[in-house]
Amino acid sequence: MQISNSHTNKLTQQDLALNIRELNTAAQQDWDAFIKNHPNGCFMQTCSWADFKEIEGYKTFRYGLFLNNQLTGGCIYYLYPQSNKANLLIAPGGPILPQEYAESALQLLLHQAEKLAQELGAIALRIEPLWTSKPAYLKKFVRAPADLLPSETLLIDLTPELSEILGAMKPKGRYNIRLSQRYGVTTEFSNDSQKIPVLYELFWETVQRQKFFGEPYGFFINLCQTLFKSNMAEIGVAYWQGEIIAAILVVYCGQVATYLYGGRSLAHPKVMANYSLHWEAMQRAKLRGCQFYDFYGFTQDVNHSYAKFSQFKSQFGGQPIKTIGAHDYFFYDQLADTLISLFQNLAGGSK
Repeated sequence: MQISNSHTNKLTQQDLALNIRELNTAAQQDWDAFIKNHPNGCFMQTCSWADFKEIEGYKTFRYGLFLNNQLTGGCIYYLYPQSNKANLLIAPGGPILPQEYAESALQLLLHQAEKLAQELGAIALRIEPLWTSKPAYLKKFVRAPADLLPSETLLIDLTPELSEILGAMKPKGRYNIRLSQRYGVTTEFSNDSQKIPVLYELFWETVQRQKFFGEPYGFFINLCQTLFKSNMAEIGVAYWQGEIIAAILVVYCGQVATYLYGGRSLAHPKVMANYSLHWEAMQRAKLRGCQFYDFYGFTQDVNHSYAKFSQFKSQFGGQPIKTIGAHDYFFYDQLADTLISLFQNLAGGSK
């Protein structure tokens, strides 16, 4: 993308000092610290998450925005290369823009994305920053047909005292936590890789029972082992009378602890093991300095596929949050070239 002269003339001296550069190995630790301290930071924009996605076959491109050599924003782009298909650059949880000169910063990131698109054959950039309203400078971005992250979630405020967090829950939520405690449900959290098959067995049992998409076991091995190394995740397990009946994976990123995956057995539903497990996860997150527990995927629509487990999550109280969702910016020259190539391949294959 070319920045017009008229736009350049409007730049302030600060804007002109703003530059973009690839994050080298030394700068990546600073980037992760920046993401974890930013109010709109997302775990999918950390280098640890990018390392995981590279193991999964993605290409990653890590860029920082600097003002007078101080890191002020940036973006990690991801691309899963596919031959004979239109490729897409994606930025889940990104970009992160400096508030004072966000539009100029976005132009720099778009210019870099366009160069990557030309090299990689990508037709568009899909972004999904954690913003609750769409700014005017995204006017050339269109709503994407699919989100990279849940655009609606439920946040539990962890800043009050524990008694106040309990008091803010629905009566059924408080009752089931106490009922679970009376039954003697115990929990254990760790970043021990030996717990991965325990989590996956319960996750897969839940996938088959509720008939939703589930990632393969290798995905969980790569995810957990990568995030465990950077102390960004824990597996929580609930026991009753020595039997494992529920498990969750919690990801930590700065002020937010996110419930990313979980599963439970149908055995012993009366002991309400999931209530004890999430309540303990909230307490652990609070001790780590997190301000929010993110239930990651929630709806208030009773006809939505998330409705059943959203009803469970809602028992813990919290505040539903809607973000703007994923938005696409098309690189039309690259799109035209890709369409021509695809048509030529189709024509050649039909002979």
